[in-house]
Amino acid sequence: MQDHHTNGRSGTRWDGWGHGLVGVIIFSGSLPATRLAVGGFTPLFLTASRAVIAAGLGAALLGLLGQKRPARADLPPLAVVALGVVVGFPLLTALALRHITSARSIVFIGLLPLATALFAVLAPGAERPKPAFWLFSGAGSLLVAGFALMRSEGADLTGDGLMLAAILLCGLGYAEGARLSRRLGGWQVISWALLLAAPAMAVLAFVTLPETWSGIGLPAWAGLGYVSVFSMLVGFVFWYRGLALGGIAGVGQLQLLQPFLGLGLAGLLLGEPVEGAMVAVAAGVVLCVVAAKRFA
Repeated sequence: MQDHHTNGRSGTRWDGWGHGLVGVIIFSGSLPATRLAVGGFTPLFLTASRAVIAAGLGAALLGLLGQKRPARADLPPLAVVALGVVVGFPLLTALALRHITSARSIVFIGLLPLATALFAVLAPGAERPKPAFWLFSGAGSLLVAGFALMRSEGADLTGDGLMLAAILLCGLGYAEGARLSRRLGGWQVISWALLLAAPAMAVLAFVTLPETWSGIGLPAWAGLGYVSVFSMLVGFVFWYRGLALGGIAGVGQLQLLQPFLGLGLAGLLLGEPVEGAMVAVAAGVVLCVVAAKRFA
C-alpha cells in the first residue's frame, strides 16, 4: 500500500484524478448513510463510534505495514485533519441532518470544492490556479447550489449554519491532509489523524452509549458500518492520494459530482425520485470540472 511513483507528470496527474474520483464515489454514500444512522443513534454517539471503529482499522494497517511514527512537526497539521474530517464534518452534518433534508444539504456540499481550493491557496508556498480555474469552479458550484435550492424545502437557520461550518472545516481538513499526504502517504495521514482523535472519541462514545440497543434497526447499523469503514477510512485512502498527485485545487473540483452521485444513491437506497433535470445539471457540472482541471 506504499505510494508509488508514476512515470511522467501527466501520468501522475491522471492517476491523481482517478484516485480522486474513486474517493468521491465512496464519499457520495456518506450523507444517505448518515441519514440512516441518525435514525437509530444520536449524532454525538455516531460521530464518536465511527471514529473509534475507523481508528481501530487504521491502527491495524499502520501496525501490519510497519509504518514509522510521524515527526513531531507533523502533529499540529494532523490535529487539523482530525478536527476537520474526523470530528467536525461528521458531527456537524449529523446534527444538521436532524434539521434539514438531504436535498437541502446538497446546497452546501456544492461549496466544498471552493472551500478546499481556498484553503489550498491560503497556505504559504501553495498552488496558484489560473483565474479561469476560479471562473469554472464558481460556475460548477453555482450549478449545484442552484439545482439544490430549486428542489429543496425551506431554509432552517440552525441546519444551514451547521452545514456551512461543516463545509469550512472539511475543506480545511482536505487541504491540510493532502499537503501531509505528499510526505506521509494518503492512507497513513487519515490513519494517524484517527489515532490522534481516538482517546477523546472513545470517551465520547462511552458517555453517549444508547440506553437500549433493542430499538435500533438494521438500516441504522448499516449506516454506521458504511460511515465507519468507507466514509472514515477507505474513501480517504483514495482521496488524499488523489489530491496529493493531481493537485488539491484541481482534483478537489471532482467533489462537484458528489451531490449527484449522492442523490442517485439516495434514489436507490431511500426511494427518492431521480429527476431528468438532475442528469442535465450533472452533465453541466462535468463540463465545469473538465474545464477547471485544464486551468488548475
